[in-house]
Amino acid sequence: MTSILFRTALAPLKPWARGGVLAGLLIAAAGCASGAGALDDGEGPVAEVRVAFDASGVTASRASGLADIAAGRRITVDDPARVASISKLVIAIGVMRLVEEGRLSLDADVSQTLGWRFRHPSHPDTPITLRLLLSHRSGLTDQTSYALPLDGELERALADPEAWSKTHGPGEHFEYANFNFPVIASVMEGATGERFDRLVDRLVLAPLKLDACFNWDACDADTAARAVVLYRANREIARDDNQGAKPDCSVTPATGGDCDLTRWRPGVNGAIFSPQGGLRISAAGLARIGRLLLRGGDLDGARLLTPRSVDLILTPVWRFGETPGATFEADAGTDADAGFFCRYGLASQTLATAVEGCRDDPFGDGVARVGHAGDAYGLKSGLWIDRAAGTGVAYFVTGVDPDDRGVRSAFTRAEERLARGE
Repeated sequence: MTSILFRTALAPLKPWARGGVLAGLLIAAAGCASGAGALDDGEGPVAEVRVAFDASGVTASRASGLADIAAGRRITVDDPARVASISKLVIAIGVMRLVEEGRLSLDADVSQTLGWRFRHPSHPDTPITLRLLLSHRSGLTDQTSYALPLDGELERALADPEAWSKTHGPGEHFEYANFNFPVIASVMEGATGERFDRLVDRLVLAPLKLDACFNWDACDADTAARAVVLYRANREIARDDNQGAKPDCSVTPATGGDCDLTRWRPGVNGAIFSPQGGLRISAAGLARIGRLLLRGGDLDGARLLTPRSVDLILTPVWRFGETPGATFEADAGTDADAGFFCRYGLASQTLATAVEGCRDDPFGDGVARVGHAGDAYGLKSGLWIDRAAGTGVAYFVTGVDPDDRGVRSAFTRAEERLARGE
């Protein structure tokens, strides 16, 4: 990875706003964009970004490496990346806004909103709620594909018994499963009649003045042109090679190959915009999400949530050692990843669990930070806040070797380094 680094550590950065950029970072990038060294050496990660913050603003930031190897474009803290499962935490904020409005309930049978009977096939009398879906205790698994085509139907996909746990019913067991979130997206659409990506923009992204979107369609062309290309460790392109333009098709095409979004119908296919991991947002944008949570649901005069709703999101409802659960992601992990999840709330993960078998402390200091990690297409990401200290950090890194195991946790060395700011 190229060693050029952009860093600010004295004054808080101005909020990232629609149509705007951080002038200092642009000047730094412009001064180096065509200079020597804008090359990837093939060693280590391709790019990494880290933003530290407190409730008042950004306290330090750094960015190194390339957002796009072919273009020689250096990365900045304002470049949007697909941040994987941190997306889930953003969705929880949107859900809780609808709960506060009385349009959704955490504990109602979601079948009522979906318009069809949603049940675990082996537990047909047990209702499944948003609280169970958000906390990965619904009984769903990732043993079937949750990446449905544009013309797919969630009801049909979940009629497959393979989508469900064979050993546990709803509420009995924690098993991290991405498939929960297309269901949540469908419930949100069913309650509002709005398309998921536009709904999350209205509920969360626009009020926070974020240039961000799910699966590019709701982002403007300038934002899409600054996409961070996702690379595997061997530099194979994995995702978002936008080549300076907005993609013609930003969703999984229909079975016939077309990408006509007028096919969308409320609540039928919540998988279209990849709610489980498809948020494109910058590290600076993630810091604003973290600041919102630190401040109890208010940021820059915009109150999105009550402090009680923030507490509901961030408080663990499952704890390893107290109730049954799996401590790693079954569809992507191995036994070597055991101990990654040990406390989980409503789409939030709490770190540093002092229980035998837990290896969930990439910071290595025993502090119980809360937020979420992300892992997909060679990217690792994290958004973590220390509510007691009133501080937080957002980061992502691309081109990560998944076998580069961490020294003190089930996270990678790259994540441990960025968590600690090394």
